[in-house]
Amino acid sequence: MNWSEVTCNWPAALARLQVRFPHIDRTEFSEPPTDRRHLARHLAERHDLTQFEADEELRDWLYVEALARQVPAQGD
Repeated sequence: MNWSEVTCNWPAALARLQVRFPHIDRTEFSEPPTDRRHLARHLAERHDLTQFEADEELRDWLYVEALARQVPAQGD
């Protein structure tokens, strides 16, 4: 999944992000961030991660989201 796909459906993406990163400040991200780095900085600060770790975690989350979109819905 790429960043533009995330921002196009931000409310749903934010809900899924919060499952993985429970300390996201939803008020700060009521609108999608203009770039991924802003979100990664926030994740680093809120989840006691280095910037590198936050970037990696966010990249992994995007990858898992992309894989989940490829799996057909149950009953298809």
